[in-house]
Amino acid sequence: MTEGSISGQDAFLDSITKRLGRETPERVERPAWSRSPQKQVLAEEDQESLLQVLISHSANIHTEVLTTTSGEAADVFSHAVDELGGGPVMFSRDERFEECGLSTWMPPSSSKTEVHVWNDKDGEGSMQKARTANIGVSVADMTLADSGTIVLLRNEGRGRAVSLLPENYIAIVPKSSLVPRMTQAARRLRAFSEAGDTFPSCVNFISGPSNSADIELRLVVGVHGPVRVFYIVLGDM
Repeated sequence: MTEGSISGQDAFLDSITKRLGRETPERVERPAWSRSPQKQVLAEEDQESLLQVLISHSANIHTEVLTTTSGEAADVFSHAVDELGGGPVMFSRDERFEECGLSTWMPPSSSKTEVHVWNDKDGEGSMQKARTANIGVSVADMTLADSGTIVLLRNEGRGRAVSLLPENYIAIVPKSSLVPRMTQAARRLRAFSEAGDTFPSCVNFISGPSNSADIELRLVVGVHGPVRVFYIVLGDM
């Protein structure tokens, strides 16, 4: 058996289906559910209504939501950085930051504080910078309004370390990325896969700062990730 191959799968499945007295299926058919209530939750809400749901729920998960436009994003971002204690700031490598109005924060333009951008050619060095950064920053690919969750699709330059290792985290959230809940996000991921595109090696669902609870139900924040989280929603994107 070569590395990365699957051996004996068909024989194994044939054995099980014969014991069950069935024919081996050629493909899996999704059941036709008689009820699908998850598809109706918030399904009729527009983007503005979903934004209000996001803001409301984010307060419950200790996450502050700031709303602005790409034209004012740099000033709002500066405010968030100051609130979180300044740099060093670690950005994922993402061309969307320029579209989001944060080009003045990108090296070599930025002179505001110590700023780094993830470099895949120096993975170990980038990892170390992420460990010592005070703030990590990335752009949300999807945002689940009902749970205050951002979705990050792992691509080159957009690894998990930027949102996990720094003490604080800022997510740039295009308003157009808002969907009602996990149902719609899963539907988009399925469509992405069925289109034949390269599926992300990792899909991260992040709901505010890291929260842990011990057996006595005492909440501890920041053990497995950021202590504080800001979402900056761009209303014109």
